Amino acid sequence: MGVLVFKLILIYLLFSAVFVCCRSSLQLGLRENATDRLALLAIKAQIKQDLHNYNVMSSWNESTHFCMWHGVTCSRRHRQRVTKLDLQSQNLVGKLSPNIGNLSFLRELWLQSNSFSHEIPPQIGNLRRLRVLQLGANSFSGSIPHNISYCFDLIHVNFSGNKLVGKIPSEIGLLSKLQIFLSYNNNVTGQVPPSLGNLSSLQVLSLNGNNLMGDIPSSLGQLKKLTFLGLGLNQLSGSIPSSVYNLSLLDIFFVSNNQIQGSIPSDISKSLPNLGVFSVASNQLTGSIPPSISNVTSFISFQVGGNNLIGQVPNLQKLRNLLYFSIQLNNLGSGRDGDLSFLSDLTNATQLQRLIISNNNLGGTLPMSISNLSTKLEMFWVQNNQIYGSIPSGIGNLVSLELLCLGNNSFTGNIPSDMGKLSNLGALEIFMNKLSGNIPSSLRNLTKLFDLMLHGNYLEGSIPSGLGECHGLQLLYLSDNLLNGTIPKQVFRLPSLSISLDLSNNLFTGSLPSEVGNFFSLSELDVSDNMLSGELPSSLGGCESLEVLHLQGNFFNGSIPLSMSSVRGIQDLDLSRNNFSGEIPHFLEGFRILNNLNLSFNQFWGVVPTGGVFKNASAISVVGNINLCSPVANLKLPKCKSKETKKGRLSPSLKLILPLVFGLTLLGMAMVFSYFFLCLSRYKRKEISLSTLGNTILQVSYAALLKAIDGFSEANLIGAGSFAQLVVVKVFNLLRHGASRSFIAECEALRNIRHRNLVKIMTVCSSVDFHGHDFKALVYEFMDNGSLEEWLHPPTGTEELRDHVPKKLSLLQRLEIAIGVAYALDYLHNHCETPIVHCDLKPSNVLLDKELTGHVSDFGLARFLSQVTSNVSAIQNQTSSVGIRGTVGYAAPEYGIGSEVSTNGDVYSFGILLLEMFTGKRPTDNMFGDSLNLHNFVKMALPERVTEIAEAPLLQGDTNKNLNQCSARIHRVEVCLSSIFRIGIACSAESATDRLKNINDAASELHSIRNTFLG
Repeated sequence: MGVLVFKLILIYLLFSAVFVCCRSSLQLGLRENATDRLALLAIKAQIKQDLHNYNVMSSWNESTHFCMWHGVTCSRRHRQRVTKLDLQSQNLVGKLSPNIGNLSFLRELWLQSNSFSHEIPPQIGNLRRLRVLQLGANSFSGSIPHNISYCFDLIHVNFSGNKLVGKIPSEIGLLSKLQIFLSYNNNVTGQVPPSLGNLSSLQVLSLNGNNLMGDIPSSLGQLKKLTFLGLGLNQLSGSIPSSVYNLSLLDIFFVSNNQIQGSIPSDISKSLPNLGVFSVASNQLTGSIPPSISNVTSFISFQVGGNNLIGQVPNLQKLRNLLYFSIQLNNLGSGRDGDLSFLSDLTNATQLQRLIISNNNLGGTLPMSISNLSTKLEMFWVQNNQIYGSIPSGIGNLVSLELLCLGNNSFTGNIPSDMGKLSNLGALEIFMNKLSGNIPSSLRNLTKLFDLMLHGNYLEGSIPSGLGECHGLQLLYLSDNLLNGTIPKQVFRLPSLSISLDLSNNLFTGSLPSEVGNFFSLSELDVSDNMLSGELPSSLGGCESLEVLHLQGNFFNGSIPLSMSSVRGIQDLDLSRNNFSGEIPHFLEGFRILNNLNLSFNQFWGVVPTGGVFKNASAISVVGNINLCSPVANLKLPKCKSKETKKGRLSPSLKLILPLVFGLTLLGMAMVFSYFFLCLSRYKRKEISLSTLGNTILQVSYAALLKAIDGFSEANLIGAGSFAQLVVVKVFNLLRHGASRSFIAECEALRNIRHRNLVKIMTVCSSVDFHGHDFKALVYEFMDNGSLEEWLHPPTGTEELRDHVPKKLSLLQRLEIAIGVAYALDYLHNHCETPIVHCDLKPSNVLLDKELTGHVSDFGLARFLSQVTSNVSAIQNQTSSVGIRGTVGYAAPEYGIGSEVSTNGDVYSFGILLLEMFTGKRPTDNMFGDSLNLHNFVKMALPERVTEIAEAPLLQGDTNKNLNQCSARIHRVEVCLSSIFRIGIACSAESATDRLKNINDAASELHSIRNTFLG
């Protein structure tokens, strides 16, 4: 009996113990469950509800267990704790609650592709079991939490596509299990932490698209398992460590768009045998493309564009897997036959999709074998080279082509008709070549075409009406050809044209069709310098989106239609050199953003309006309209007579102005006849001799010119050049030896060139004065802000300083001026029928208009690169008293030993000008001598001492900004200046062979620098 009682008591005690244990365990589990549930509810509270995510978060309620909530995964073990939270791509908006750190059993957090903002909570570091952290494609700001290193089990981290700032924490190097680290497309700064080299398990590292600086750490060469290395789109410098080139498992190597120097290793096929993608584009690499790349048969993408590579492109026959081959913007090739042999090698790459070889020095003809390139080829760019000969007719076999760019070469012959087979073509650009014949009617088949650029050729005949079937066309450039006939109405029935229609500088006749009103979305319409006539159709008012309308240089008549009052967004309106009449419409006063209005040389009459754009005399031109008057003096027109004086005698002021008006009348008549002569001469394609210059440039008599500028009063004198006084009128001092030749050279150079960054010649005077002496003068468009010389080097004398207003140019203003000068030289060198070398580029020959836009002037030393006439040739072979090579300090060194002038000499002068603009030091400064010159002075300072050599005002910022903003601005300025100085050095190398070959490259790079600086 006692034993039985003892057993019953023992059973009771055991049962009680189990009950207590289970009860406490249950209470603990409930408490832990409550922690996760409350954490999830706190996360939900920070997420805004909207129509997109309402259904997603509506399941997070008290009626169901949190393990059943959308995106929540719990473990069966550990009392149903949350182990995974997956809310990716749910359009969630809000911020991530710090309570995320309370989900202590969380292993995976997937929040990518939402709109989370604010900082990443540092409580992330509490998730010691976390293996996957996916926060990409959101709007997180702030920096990467340092304590993420406490998550020792992390294998996958994605911070990409956010707005993160600050530095990459070096503590990330402690995550020994990490295999994938993505932080691309943020605003992360600082250096690439060398500690990343400790991530021995790392396979993918992508830091593209940040603001990282400094060298690539050699410790990355320790990542022996790395297959993907992405450091592109940063500001990294130095050279690529040799240890990185020994990562034998590397498949993708992307370091494009940095400032990396050095060369491509010659043994790349041995060190990186598995390489599939090799992208080092847009850096500062030199040397050649090593022949060993032909042995990297795994290549699918090879991108080395935008460097300073030279030499020939090696054999590519073995690269059968290539999809993308890009070598543009280098100095590859010799400009002769044989440069393009590699194109035949690429016929083995049957999957090739992109072939980009533009902006090099590649010469020769396109091989017929290009017709055998991959039928999957989508992009073929060869523009801006030295390729000549005809375009192979077999190009029509490339049926997948979407972008075909052959512009700015020397192609001759006809446009192949089989281009009409390229039914997928979206852009066809064959501008600035020497193509002739008609525009093929087969182009009507290119129904996907949105960009057609055929300008700057010798194309003849009419525009095929079939182009009206290209219903997706947004941009059509046919300017600067010999096209004639009427403009087909079908072209004006393309409402898709929204960017630009440019038919200028042809021989079109007839009227402007009423269908022009269909262009309700068009931004730019240019039909200038043709032989169009008739009145403007009232339907022109339907072009409500027009920003630029150029109708100058035709035979339009009648008045400006009232319907044009609806074109209120126009910014640039040029109706000059026509036969328009009537009063100037007052509705033009209401065009608030109109900043250029040219009504000159027409037959307008009456009172010039005074409101809107007419308040700004520099924004309008009404010269050559003899019946206009104005109540304001700044237009230099006769004052309008009151009704009481209509029958009376002429006022004294009107008497004084009549000689000038009479002279302008003759000027207008001369313009009409001169324009007709120019059209005929262009059509016949005959060059004119210097003896006929008087018929090709508008002339005015000495007497009329004397009246117009108040007797050459010294009160109007602005400055003096090599040969002449420079006012509104440049008068040549014929007592100086070589002045007559300079006058003729400048007339010939300016006879047919037109560019917004070249000073505009208005008229010319070659006559005799009242004493019977020869008199020669050029009348230029007045430049309100004088020369660049005056802004860079203000006067220092006491007398000069007394009346001098300090002038300062900002970094951006200087950059805009430099870009304008580069564009002007590019036009002279590459876009004129006969290339022109300026030969005297310097600050005093760069004039600035009211908007501080740069205009290259003074063509007295200009030279043509090929013989135009025997007279011109004779002038070119002579020398003037001041030398034909330019100015000391700016003239290319080879000119000093008698070398012929070349565009390369202008490139040198531009480089010196660029360095002077941003250092503030003349090349003839007293500090330079012996082996030190402006070029070496800047070169020795790069890249560490940019701020020491830059002119002080360029580094001054806004004092109202905080320290971080100022620091960011200074950094941005330093990067900008460093890039500009690099271009200046490349252009001003002492040896012509070491210089940048084409000014177009400098213009493109400066434009990119400007865009980067502006963000």
